Amino acid sequence: MPPAAASGIPAKRVLASKEAALFKELLTLYETRQLKKGQKAADQILKKFPEHGETLCMKGLILTHMGKREEGLDLVKKGIRLDLTSHICWHVFGLIQKGEKNYEEALKSYTQALRFDKENMNILRDAASLQTQLRLFDSLVETRHTLLKLRPQLRQNWIALAVAYYLDGKLVDTKQVLEAYEKTLKNVPDYDIEHSEVLLYHVRVLEELNEYSEALSLLDVNAKSRSIVDRTSIMEHRARLLSQLGQKDEAEHAWRALIEQNPDCYDYYRGFLGNQDIDLDSITNENRGRALHILRELSQQIPKASAAQRIALDVAIDGDFKESIKPYLTSGLEKGVPSLFVDIKSLYQDSQKLQVVQDFVEDMRHNLSGAESSTPSSSSSIEPPTTYLWTLYFLAQHYSSLSQHSRALELLDEAISHTPTLPELLTCKARVLKRAGDPFGAARLMDEARLLDGQDRFLNTKCAKYRLRAGLVEEASEILGLFTKKDAASPGTDLEDMQSLLYLTEEGDAHERNGHLGLALKKYHAVEKVFNEVEDDQFDFHGYSLRKFTINIYLNLVEWEDQVRSHPAYIHAALGASRIYIRLHDDPSLVASCSAPAQLTDAAKKAKKKAKKAAQKVQEDAKKASPAGNEDKGLDLVPPKDDDPEGLKLVSGADHLERAHKLLAPLVSLSLNNIEVWAISFDVALRRSKYLQAAQALNTLRTLDAEHPELHIRIIEFHKALSPTTDSLPPSTQSFVTSCLSDLLPGDISLETFNSQYLQRHSASATHILACARVSRKLGAPTGEVEDLAFSLLKPEVALDLKSGMSALVFFKELNSGRIEEFRSACDLKFPLACTFKTPSELAALRQNGFTGNLEVEEKQEQEVLS
Repeated sequence: MPPAAASGIPAKRVLASKEAALFKELLTLYETRQLKKGQKAADQILKKFPEHGETLCMKGLILTHMGKREEGLDLVKKGIRLDLTSHICWHVFGLIQKGEKNYEEALKSYTQALRFDKENMNILRDAASLQTQLRLFDSLVETRHTLLKLRPQLRQNWIALAVAYYLDGKLVDTKQVLEAYEKTLKNVPDYDIEHSEVLLYHVRVLEELNEYSEALSLLDVNAKSRSIVDRTSIMEHRARLLSQLGQKDEAEHAWRALIEQNPDCYDYYRGFLGNQDIDLDSITNENRGRALHILRELSQQIPKASAAQRIALDVAIDGDFKESIKPYLTSGLEKGVPSLFVDIKSLYQDSQKLQVVQDFVEDMRHNLSGAESSTPSSSSSIEPPTTYLWTLYFLAQHYSSLSQHSRALELLDEAISHTPTLPELLTCKARVLKRAGDPFGAARLMDEARLLDGQDRFLNTKCAKYRLRAGLVEEASEILGLFTKKDAASPGTDLEDMQSLLYLTEEGDAHERNGHLGLALKKYHAVEKVFNEVEDDQFDFHGYSLRKFTINIYLNLVEWEDQVRSHPAYIHAALGASRIYIRLHDDPSLVASCSAPAQLTDAAKKAKKKAKKAAQKVQEDAKKASPAGNEDKGLDLVPPKDDDPEGLKLVSGADHLERAHKLLAPLVSLSLNNIEVWAISFDVALRRSKYLQAAQALNTLRTLDAEHPELHIRIIEFHKALSPTTDSLPPSTQSFVTSCLSDLLPGDISLETFNSQYLQRHSASATHILACARVSRKLGAPTGEVEDLAFSLLKPEVALDLKSGMSALVFFKELNSGRIEEFRSACDLKFPLACTFKTPSELAALRQNGFTGNLEVEEKQEQEVLS
């Protein structure tokens, strides 16, 4: 909040005594959010002093809080022009820019304000928060130093300086500040939470400095004196420090105490084994037996916890694995644990372990099926029927993960006939059909599952998700509307407000598959908006965490925020939107087709009409509820009216590649090990004629996988794009890209030979063969030759999967091939469960009739939910 004007002000800023008192009152009225009265006070001053810059700025700030942003901003700018040396004017301008999330410009305004009032505490604190938000840690240290010099008696200023040094990577300085701070403390009461957090932070700093003895001494002394009150943190720090110091006996005791306190925490077992010089990430044959012995001992001591048994499965091999897996699987199946397969499927990376699991569970199913058919009197040890049921369920998931979908469906049909009212069986069958390429059948089965328990939000959510996967957007909206706000403009609007990343990504994909590129871009950019808000939300914690002394968790937050764009949802949305932008750039005719008015279905018309009515009702309710008093509307941006509901502006814009680059930039800066990220980044850079960025992307791709088909295609694209422009590049760029290309593509062979050699090395891989076909087309090979190469995907020795078959079908469409029907028919026979390779008329029939839903049941269920 703007401070009172300082003494010794310039003549042009001088007010008469009455107006000066009124200006002080204006500041107080703003601070207490009496906006109406503040506006009147400002008007009274401006009647006599119409060019008083500080009053103009204050009035503009008040108007901004009252929702009159444009008028307020104009007044603030005018006030600054009239008084360029007023810290109040610059501070007000910084407040407005900060409220608009324009942090860089806000910091510039605060810097200007500090030129004219270097010791203003409010401005310094706000500037520190902005520097932290922008990760300007060098400047942050200077600002925190200034604050400490001004108010050394405030504990917060000491800790803030220590945190600033820590964020800047200067741990020695952090340690010195903390030691100096602790010397100033007197009469600290027991169980002081804030002091406890500071001491734990001190221990953390010493541990990161590898000063383990000093850290352990500080921890023990303050734990005994009850200065540190978080007992779990004490135990965790102590166990780690003892292990680092090599005091294995004491460390073992500390880790055992932690395991007994929380026997399901995998990190504690990892620490316990690490204390015994056993690294679970790099188990050797020498220490494997010892690790198994320790884990079995811990399992016997705490039989109710499964963590030790599960870790043992990762460590064990051969006979030890067989011995360990049988009781683990038996216990899970007898208890009916639905997540048992999800728990152990990571073991399938080892083919021998996979076979052991399959053989054991199949034997168990065979034995149980015999027990099922026997009479109760024939055996005294018959397993309960549920064991057989969950065995079938497990095996269905097992075979589905191996792409043996027919076998999985047989087992599920048997399980459903055994217990038709178990939703997990229907959801599993839906998942199998989805993987087999039948999204319509999957959506129908998921609908049957949700009808078994109409008030289960999980089942309804899964049903909506599967409808979106089948392209049934309007039908999915009906299900989502069962649990969203009834006064929202639409279910999608409410879910977007709630930042549902699942909904946004799935609906974006559904629109893209349906050819509605504008709507898909809208959803993908909505995901980007969510992550922008997540980054903005951290701003409030820069000051809050220091005031509340929640230092350690705050530092974890800052580290997490730096990596937040690596979230799978953002990666998915950024890549999806970038692919669409590349398509629009490569084929401008798509823009015209997307801009043409779409023919809405009856369901879509009904949903649109309903959404319009709901939006009108929301506006009417807002008008009725709006207060007439001095409510502070705040500096938060008012949600603008959506003037592009179909996403046509996103489609028709001229800056497609720039938008894609902006979405991908955070992923590139994080240097993710994601091949698709670097492949799409290359595509965008090449089309923007940024050859240096394109070469860097190719180098990263080669580092990740030198034989990846996406890299093979882009090597040829880079060569063809670079050949006519090499001489026009700057010398430094020319040298780098030429060197990169020579490393990727031998100069002594032709492109055709390079492609042929690549095909020979990967003659049994569908993705690599398809990449060679695409390269052949780019090199101008005859269409018949390209078609023959693509048809080699159907050879028996080629492992053609559903995804590769779909990609090949798209490639045939790009070729305008006359043999597309031949390929489609062959794939339809190869993948009998999939509907992807059906004819357009068959697909239309499946879409219209394959999923009809039970409208009467749905309406009845909706009434039950509402009641």
